[in-house]
Order: sequence, then structure tokens, then C-alpha cells
Amino acid sequence: MASFSSIAGAESGIVRERPFQLLLLINVLPPLGTALLSPVLGSLVEPLGASTTNIGLMMSAFTAPSIVVIPIAGVISDRYGRRPVLLFGLVWFGLTGTAIAFVSTFAAALALRALQGIGFAALTPIIITSLGDLYAGTKEATAQGLRFTGSGLSQTAFPLAAGVLVGMAWQYPFLLYAVAFPIAAVVYGYFEEPLDEADDGKSEAGSGAGVREQLADMRALVAQRRAWTMVVARGSANVAWFGFLTYNSILVVDVLGDTPAEAGVLAALASLTYALAASQAGRIADAVDDRLYPLVAANASMGAGLALVFLAPSFAVAAVGVVFMGVGFGLVLSIYRSVITALPPADLRGGLVSLGEGSGRAAATATPVFMGVAVAAATRPLGFETAVRAVGVGTGLLGGGVGVVCLLLMSASPPIRMEG
Repeated sequence: MASFSSIAGAESGIVRERPFQLLLLINVLPPLGTALLSPVLGSLVEPLGASTTNIGLMMSAFTAPSIVVIPIAGVISDRYGRRPVLLFGLVWFGLTGTAIAFVSTFAAALALRALQGIGFAALTPIIITSLGDLYAGTKEATAQGLRFTGSGLSQTAFPLAAGVLVGMAWQYPFLLYAVAFPIAAVVYGYFEEPLDEADDGKSEAGSGAGVREQLADMRALVAQRRAWTMVVARGSANVAWFGFLTYNSILVVDVLGDTPAEAGVLAALASLTYALAASQAGRIADAVDDRLYPLVAANASMGAGLALVFLAPSFAVAAVGVVFMGVGFGLVLSIYRSVITALPPADLRGGLVSLGEGSGRAAATATPVFMGVAVAAATRPLGFETAVRAVGVGTGLLGGGVGVVCLLLMSASPPIRMEG
């Protein structure tokens, strides 16, 4: 029987280390921000007084606030440490998410979703940053990949539970967010601050001059091509992924003529594929000296895979495209995050990681909007089916293409240099 190390690589032993186990435990929550709602949105229309045209705002309300809050959370974590930000994120995410079960209006649910997005901003970027604090090199790449594998498994399991619970009462799926509270209790009792410099930072944290200096250093960092290209590349991956999530059911049901259940199978296949691919990030990092080549290949797989999904004449062909897309997405995000955490000095790591994650949330928020506008504009001259296919193909090529261009620019850039 194959051992775990033979599957995930030589550094897979980190799964036995308590700090990594605790970060994986925290990581159960953030993927549920969107995945938990995916199978239940239609069931919320009537009880919340929404409509089929605006119920999608339950997704946008969650993703939009984090565009602004994620960079702030990163700077705070660099000044005060990772642990307090993670604890706040867990409690706030669980409190605001669970509270949706006790409201009766669409406006109140949207407000709580926006507040829950603030909790997300204090979780995923800080988890990624903490892994960069704890590990380096191949070990860090393995950690980022296994974390992303955990995200894929979480996005597969919890939505299935939500689909069962919503059949009992529309409120029940939101009660799953209460799992944040016992996780927060475990983190409070056992998680140790991974940032050695946190103690020194606290002495200056209350100083306005200290905060201004921190922000000035971040501006100087992001102005360097090696840094901003990775921030943009991180966002471009979400263009492809959220393009798929947004139009998956429309493509399967309205274009291919299959059922919503088959759309669910396609979404589950995508999550499982990227989870498995992400588990190989450490092995790939160990096998190659330059991560440029696997990243370019992964972007090509992601973009071409999504294009194949939208060009597919049948469900079976679309499934093949989903596999290529999922493999590319799983590797791209895992290795990107490993690269980004290694670029800056430790006291700016949280800020740069958060800018990268903020770029991803901006892409996640904007992609459904722009795809909708593009499909509407193209439907009149092309017809609905051709418009959906054309916009989907364009989205895949854009997401993968921007990533490749950014990688080539980064590879030709000088190393990061910070004064002082």
C-alpha cells in the first residue's frame, strides 16, 4: 500500500506537527463562505423574500468586503501577530454566519454575509502567511499544497451536508458555521504565535508613525515588478475558477441539456481534482529548480481546460475539461502562495500575502458581473448558447493568459530589495 509520503512528497511529515495541524483545522472554515451556499441558494429565494435574479448577491456580498479588508488584516497581523487576527476571524466568521439562520429578510441576510466576509479576510490570508512564517523551501510548498487540498475536501463535504439540511429547513445549513466556535477554543488553547518579530512589533503598534512606516514599506515593496506581477497573477487564477463556478449550471442545464445534479457532479469533480493536484505541489517544487515552468504549464492547463468545458459538445467532454482546469488551478494557487510568502521580509509577509488574496477576491467579485454583461451583449448578435460558450472560452484564455504574462515578467525582474 502506498504511504502518504509517497503520494504527497518527502516533506509530508509536517502533517504530524501541531502548528500545521491547527492551521489545517482553522482552514476548514474559509472555503465554506461560498461553497456552503452553492447548493442551497435556490432554496433561500422564497423564505428571504428574494428573487432568482438577485439571490446571487448572497455570494457577492460575502466576497466584496474582503477586497478592502484583506490588506488591512495583513498589515495588522504583521504589527500585532497572527494569532489574535486568526482568533478574531474564527469567532466573527462563525457568529455572523450562524446569525443568518435567525433573520427573516433578504436585506438582513445580505448585511450578515458582508460582515462574514470580514471574518474571511482575517482567516485565509493569515493562514497562508503563517505557513510562510513556519516553513521554507520545499517544506513550505508542501504545506501550502496540503492546505489547499484541505480546502478542496472541505468544499466537497460540507455542501453535501448543506444540501441535506436545507431539505429540513432553510435555516439549518447556516448552523454549520457554528463549528467555528469549538475550533476557536482549540486555537486559543494550543496555537502559538508563529511570528518571532511580533513581540517587537507590539511596542510600536500603537504608534501612528510605526503604522505609516509599515504602509510606506508596503508601497515600496509592491512598486517592485517582482511583487506586483505575483499579486496580479494570483488574482488572474480566480478569473478562470469563478468563471466556471458562475456558469457551470447554466452551461450544463441550458446549453448541454443535462440536469442540475450533473452540474453538481461537475462542480464536485472540479473541487476534488484541484484538491488532489494541490497535494502534489511540494513534490513538484522539490523536482524542479525553477518554478516558472510548472507555473506556466499549470496556467495553460487551467485556461485551456476551462475553454474546453465551454466548447464541449457533451457532459463527458466537459468533465475532461474540468479535470485539466482543476489540475491547473490546484497547482497554480498552491505554488503562487508559496512564491509570494518567500518574496518579502518577514515583517511585510502578511501584507503582501493579503494583497495577493485581495486581488483574488476582487477577481472573484468582478468576474461574474463582467461575464453577465458580456453574455447579455453577445446574445443579440450570436444567440444565447453561442454567447455563453464564447464568453466562457474568453474567460479561460484571459485567466490563464494573464498568469503566463505575469510569470514571464516576474522571471525577468530583479530580486526584491528593501532599504534599511
